[in-house]
Amino acid sequence: QVQLVESGGGSVQAGGSLRLSCAAYGDSYYTNCMGWFRQAPGKERERVACIVWDGRTSYADSVKGRFTISRDNGKNTLYLQMNSLKPEDSAMYYCAADSREPCPGRYNYWGRGTQVTVSS
Repeated sequence: QVQLVESGGGSVQAGGSLRLSCAAYGDSYYTNCMGWFRQAPGKERERVACIVWDGRTSYADSVKGRFTISRDNGKNTLYLQMNSLKPEDSAMYYCAADSREPCPGRYNYWGRGTQVTVSS
């Protein structure tokens, strides 16, 4: 099993940047695929980006060119660099992990989330 702990959320003005981190504690086998999801009030959860252990990535169209997902396998840590933030990026951001690859539609392990608020 693995436990995921997110950090780095906060409040920023539109056009600003934030970097989210997700520390994974446990067997790295369960982090072959890791992803970032977000959910705003009244909206469905959205997959933002995912990354496989070898660095292959995938992004939602809404964040392509602005967000970058990366991971440090030695530190068992996942990152999300968010640039050119927009008010519509405001949401609770969740880290997720799964042993399967390519990245599955549903993940087995989830963090508790970190809030991102972007003001106009």
